[in-house]
Amino acid sequence: MHDLQPFVTDVDFGEGPRWHDGSFWYSDFYQGCVYRVNEAGERVAVAEVAERPSGLGWLPDGQMLIVSMTNRKVLRLGGDGLVEHADLSGVATWYCNDMVVAANGNAYVGNFGFDLDKGGLDAFTGAALALVRPDGTVETAATDLAFPNGSVITPDGSTLIVGETFGAQYTAFTIAADGTLSDRRIWASVPDTAPDGCVLDADGGIWFSDARGNRVLRVLEGGEVTDTIDTPLPTYACTLGGPDGRTLYILTAASASPDEARGSGAGVIYTTTVDAAHAGRP
Repeated sequence: MHDLQPFVTDVDFGEGPRWHDGSFWYSDFYQGCVYRVNEAGERVAVAEVAERPSGLGWLPDGQMLIVSMTNRKVLRLGGDGLVEHADLSGVATWYCNDMVVAANGNAYVGNFGFDLDKGGLDAFTGAALALVRPDGTVETAATDLAFPNGSVITPDGSTLIVGETFGAQYTAFTIAADGTLSDRRIWASVPDTAPDGCVLDADGGIWFSDARGNRVLRVLEGGEVTDTIDTPLPTYACTLGGPDGRTLYILTAASASPDEARGSGAGVIYTTTVDAAHAGRP
């Protein structure tokens, strides 16, 4: 049994959770804000992003990268304030979402591929994964992914694993020295789930939020599900952090519907302790 403890309340729709520099960080779509939270659960707004902030990461020099969803950009927060880092509109065919940033500053950013809010699954089309270089240049890293969402990079930097929300699977790629991807293969099939935000642990498992249900799961390469934790509300992202890396942060919201989540403050970020610590990126 995992005892869930409320950590942060008054959340509309939390995404992009990260543990960085001794603090917990997350984006809130509909509050249009990126927050930093200390271990006591006290949060401070660090950036306002009107076009829905999502995935977060950091460049080697410490500057923060933030996915700006609806205008399909990556922003950079540094000494000059919040500025445009990259324009993904040439790769992303609809809203951008999660992002993982490698140790060398290369960022991999997913997108919906189609207008989910307007057309639903009837409008489904595959999406490309964008590679954003540290200088802000953009190229296509992979194509025909079924809503590429939460992604992780293994500790040795050699493998990118991408969750496909509407593919019910994790897809792995080998990362070349130049950041390009090859050797596409299925890392794990997770039937009857919709993989969303995720995190890798030191024993090789991926914890992920199931956007189809009120639960987070842990899956190993090959598809064995080792753990399931039920949540009081729908969950769309999770990460590992805390001083020892064993605190699992689970982000919940009233709904994925903008009309139901926006302004509700009904979401809660819960924590629990797990056996294996955080590994890799993010």
